[in-house]
Formats: sequence, structure tokens, C-alpha cells
Amino acid sequence: MKAAKIDASPLLLIIITVLLAGGAAAGFMVFRSDPIEESLSGDQVINTLFVIEDQGKPLCTYVLMYYPATGRAAVFDIPGSLGLIIQRLNRVDRIDMLYDSAKIAPFQSEVGKLLGIDIGFSVAIDIDNLARITDLIEGVDIFIPVPVEVYSESPVLFPSGVTRLDGDKAKSYITYELPDETADMPVLRRQRFFLSLLKRLGEQNENLKNSQTAQVFNTYFKTGMDSRTRARLFDAFAQIDIDRVNIQSVAGVPREVSGQILLFPHWDGNLIKDIVRQTISALIRPVEGSYSDRIFTVEVLNGTPVTGMASRTADLLQGFGYDIIAIDNADRNDYQNTVIIDRSGHEESARSFGEIIRCRNIQFETPAPDDPDNSAQNHEYRADFILILGKDFNERYVTGN
Repeated sequence: MKAAKIDASPLLLIIITVLLAGGAAAGFMVFRSDPIEESLSGDQVINTLFVIEDQGKPLCTYVLMYYPATGRAAVFDIPGSLGLIIQRLNRVDRIDMLYDSAKIAPFQSEVGKLLGIDIGFSVAIDIDNLARITDLIEGVDIFIPVPVEVYSESPVLFPSGVTRLDGDKAKSYITYELPDETADMPVLRRQRFFLSLLKRLGEQNENLKNSQTAQVFNTYFKTGMDSRTRARLFDAFAQIDIDRVNIQSVAGVPREVSGQILLFPHWDGNLIKDIVRQTISALIRPVEGSYSDRIFTVEVLNGTPVTGMASRTADLLQGFGYDIIAIDNADRNDYQNTVIIDRSGHEESARSFGEIIRCRNIQFETPAPDDPDNSAQNHEYRADFILILGKDFNERYVTGN
């Protein structure tokens, strides 16, 4: 008697279907478990902490905010001397006291709280590895306005103009300080270098993905990301037009605490959160035309008898990314109401400027085309916005609107 013949095709079909479904589910889980893929596929800003270390402590700290849908980015400089209450130590101290090169998460979390955002990624580079990265990407271009010649035990020599720094020169550039320069000059140099480094990494991104190069490159920094996530993140950063990115510093009031000078953020930290919220709003706003990335200029005039109000307000507005071209007294000091005079010709931007200090009193003053004051020679000295401060301004907001 012959054995019954079994048709295996339905069983085979079931097995193939199960395998395909399992593979699809596994692929979906891999995708969902990769935070950079979730960020790139979703409608959200990618926030990344960058720390350049010197002897295990932050030399400089930056938060890069990038919105892939518009391709816009912004950077915030986090001074290490920012003062805050460190809960686990039960004392007021510098924010960089929380930094541990072996465990960056607590510092990353505190910086996120300061800015009012979630920081999803971090990249830490010590200064020696920064030099190695600089050599790996064949140098970083920096514009040096005046030549630097300091002859000492460790000479500092930089020619003026655009200079390509190798690794050793890069270390020297971000660490040297001159005795007669203001305290903000080393900070500005580090900011310029960081932006130039990002630009060069973007230009060299494809070369850095070469298997042998990537293997070396990945050893030069510390991050909680795996190599695939890091590569995808740097792919995203390569799309940023760095020349349009502005660095904003977290500002504050210096105070002495336990023998050291700490910088306490304005308005108990609420100001920087407002600045970050407005910055993110600008990153995600779909603006067409030449105004999308323009930095507007402001003239601040004090129309009150309160000494120093215009200067303090200028500091406030600089934090929001405006270029202050003049600070002075108004024609009189008895202005009751704060007023903005718009000369930009862009009403939406003027109203956005007014929102910062909650000023709705805006006068639109667009010169006629045949106005001699509208000549190219005169226009460069005319601010986009003139802000005249009145008695209704409390140095943060206009009250009683």
C-alpha cells in the first residue's frame, strides 16, 4: 500500500510568511530603538551636547539644535562658571562641577534643564583627540583678523587672514590667552573654532565613513551612541549651512560665592528658556525669502531717567540673536510708553521682535525709494529696529499693554 503523499507547499508558504513577518518586526524594532532614526523621521529638533575637554573638565560646552525639515540650526554656548544649586552636593556651585568624563549623563541632564529642552545626544572630545581629529580631516580653516605673535616658553604664532590649522595649531588656538585682552576674546575664538570644525566635519563626512577611517575616528570621542547612530547623526549635521549658524551665549549676573565668581542666569534662568523657545520657533518656522536667516540690527535708546537701562536691554536682545549697533539716550527721558520704530520693511519680523519684550506699540517707517536717506551709503548706518524705552518697561517686559 502506498503512503499518502503530502503537499508541502502550504506549509512552506506558512513558514516563509512567518519568517518575513518576523524579519519585518525585527527591522521595525531596530528602527524604533534607534533614537536618531526616530528624530529624523519625526517632526522634532535634534539637540546634541558637545564638550571639548581639557584635563577631564570642559574647556567649552555647546548645544547644537538642528531641525532637519528646514535645515536650520542654532548653537548655545554654556559657560562652565554658570551658578546653580547642585542638589546631590546640597550647595551652590559651577555647572561644570557636575561633569564627569566617564559619565556625562548628569551634566547633560542639567544643561537640558537650564535650557528647558531634552538633549538626546552627546559628544565629548578631549583636547588631544581634538588635535587628532583636526589632522584626520586635513585641518580646520579659521579667519584671523590680526596676526598673533607671542614669544614665550610656548610661542603663539598665527598669521592674519584665512589660515588652515593643523592639530597642534588648533590646540594652541583654542587655549591661548593674552594678558591684555578682554575675557570674552578666548570665548569668541573657541566659538569660531567650533563652528569651523563642524563645517569641516561636514565637508569631510563621506571620507570619514570609509571603514578604516571611521574605525579610527570613532576612537577620538566619547558618546553614548553606537557607530551607526553616530554616523547617521553626522550625516544630518553635514546638511547644515554652518555659515548661517549663530552662537548665542548664556548670559548672567556675576556674583561671588564661597570665594569664586559664578554667573547666575538672568531672571532666575527664565530668560534663557525664553530665548531657547524663540530660537526653536525660528528654526521650525517655514519662512521664505531673504529674511529667513537674516540677523536684524537694533538701536536701543533710553527714554527714561534710569541709568544703564539701554545697556542692560541691549544685553537682553543680544541673547535673542539681534545685532546691537547703537546704545544711547533718547531725545528726552520722559517717555511713558516704549515704542519700536520698524525700518526693516518686514512687518512680521518687527512683530516677532516686539514679542520678545511684549511691546505692541510698533511704528512702521519704510523710506520711500527716492528718499535720499535710503541711499546705500546711509542705509548701512540705519538700524532695522529702533527701540525707545519708556517708563512702562521693567527691563524685561513692557507692562500695561
